[in-house]
Amino acid sequence: MPNHAQLELQNFLPYRLSVLSNRTSDAIARAYSQRFALGVTEWRVMAVLGRYPDLSANQVAQRTAMDKVAVSRAVAKLLESGRLLRAFDDDDRRRSVLRLSEAGYAIYDQIVPLALGFERQLLGDMDATERTLLFRLLDRLDELELRAEGETALQDP
Repeated sequence: MPNHAQLELQNFLPYRLSVLSNRTSDAIARAYSQRFALGVTEWRVMAVLGRYPDLSANQVAQRTAMDKVAVSRAVAKLLESGRLLRAFDDDDRRRSVLRLSEAGYAIYDQIVPLALGFERQLLGDMDATERTLLFRLLDRLDELELRAEGETALQDP
């Protein structure tokens, strides 16, 4: 059998982050998916617009690092269900901005405490120093990933 490159997944950061992200997202989703008929992507769109109203769908995709097509589908579902409102720019009718409707905020206001409660439970055994370090390291990883992504883009033909 020829020698192949080895990848120890338990020590490979992208894999570890992905698994952790999937598990935590799924755990939070259980709290709202059936109750509000929302998928993870739809909730993320609502969460961003609840905090930052009047963004375009592209801006939501950028803030969440989600696929534009997935965001577009989620926006369409949320508009259809009456949870989002769309307004068109007076100067450029091609540009639209999104915001939560009253029905959207009614759901948002119920899910946010659930999500924050889950976060408190998840971080419960960490002291303030560990939490500060965790978020500082996440910010640093985010910064380094953006740099690596930019360098990779420069290398692509």
